[in-house]
Amino acid sequence: MKRSLFLAMAASAPRAIAGEPPVEAGKAAAVAIRDFAFVPQVLTITAGQAVTWTNQDDDPHAVLSDDKTFRTRALDTGEKATLVFEKPGEYAYFCSLHPHMTARIVVKAP
Repeated sequence: MKRSLFLAMAASAPRAIAGEPPVEAGKAAAVAIRDFAFVPQVLTITAGQAVTWTNQDDDPHAVLSDDKTFRTRALDTGEKATLVFEKPGEYAYFCSLHPHMTARIVVKAP
């Protein structure tokens, strides 16, 4: 059964960094969870955009920020979770079930 989880977040902004160009406003920003990795490992978006994680592995995974400002529940195969990033900054995260899985979201000012 495919379920989605949607959370809006307005965490305090960590330091901003330079990176690849942001995902174009209005376009979907997506992270696949497959082969025990987040793909892409670094995603750049614009403040106010949503990011959707989709678990494509056979094992459950859960997203947890390094500073614990956001988290998802455990996602089974095919399940999705969406977070809205309102503030510019860098958001490092990992899988709370498999801590070797790490990635980050870079949020640029609009």
